[in-house]
Amino acid sequence: MQERELEDMLAVLPPLLSSLDALGFLARHLTPGTFGEAAAAIGRPQDGLRLALPRLQAWPEALAGARAALEGAGAETLAAFDELDALLSDGGDLRGVYRALRHAPRAQEALWPLASGLAPVSRFFLPPDQRGDEALLERLAAGAEREDVGLAHVDEGPGSRGGFSLYVPETYTPERAAPLIFALHGGGGNGRSFVWSWLREARGRGAILVAPTAVGDTWAIAGEDADTPNLNRILAFVRARWTVDADRLLLTGMSDGGTFSYVSGLEPGSPFTHLAPVAAAFHPMLAGMADAERLAGLPIHIVHGVHDWMFPVSMAQEAAQTLAAAGAAVTYREIGDLSHTYPREMNSEILDWLDLTLRR
Repeated sequence: MQERELEDMLAVLPPLLSSLDALGFLARHLTPGTFGEAAAAIGRPQDGLRLALPRLQAWPEALAGARAALEGAGAETLAAFDELDALLSDGGDLRGVYRALRHAPRAQEALWPLASGLAPVSRFFLPPDQRGDEALLERLAAGAEREDVGLAHVDEGPGSRGGFSLYVPETYTPERAAPLIFALHGGGGNGRSFVWSWLREARGRGAILVAPTAVGDTWAIAGEDADTPNLNRILAFVRARWTVDADRLLLTGMSDGGTFSYVSGLEPGSPFTHLAPVAAAFHPMLAGMADAERLAGLPIHIVHGVHDWMFPVSMAQEAAQTLAAAGAAVTYREIGDLSHTYPREMNSEILDWLDLTLRR
């Protein structure tokens, strides 16, 4: 890369990464009626990105891959902000905001190929408290070219159901059994988008991450369960190819995905050792129908927002009380400023809890 292209990169990357962080902040702090306040809090980092992005058009063919990644990530990021700006002028319809925010994971997917070769991008795909760990960055870069690591999408094309996205950390070695995270998306979502809710923490902690897509329009929280057999199929696929820690098999999920963590994870034959439902619905019948032996000592980490407008926080309080009374080892976290959004800051705490609550 010549001096001019390096200057272009330094002009594009900071506003791009800042804009993606701003979208993450907005997604985390989104509450009905407060869209304007949240939008004001993030400012306009996209303006710098819009000015810098055309500089890439003069790049030579030798840099076509890097240019495509940056332009793709930039275009998705700007599309999100353009839609948000339009909504802001119209009062901020919440469903429209959610649609606009769907561009953020697409932008991250476009940017991801540069993580192996560009330190600023690699840092972006780590939790903030690990971005200064130079030894970790070196190990991630050294392992990036191996064929058995990285990000893959299996049967995860547009509109497909029942597939999954898989991330194996670049630091993975077969000699060390890796923790395994199954992260279930919310209603109407898909694994290809939800994988980005957990990839930073999985990458920083050396955990294998699976983000499946429900077989139906959402998870089988009522009626015939086609999803549990599919999760078991995916788990068998992963275990046959990578060394997985049988004591650290985490089933977590957001909203309908969190509810299905209860539905499937409380089954007597569930292979998962830990459950971590987030913003999930709960009915005492779930505990009443669960096998007593399965519940005894089962580590369950419940996260819920005080301002959740879809599933009231009283549901989570009842879940914690009911499951603890039935013998589960419950950890309950109620977040005062959280609505019905994903609290990504809880991922590291959940992984700490996973390590501290092993059932041997």
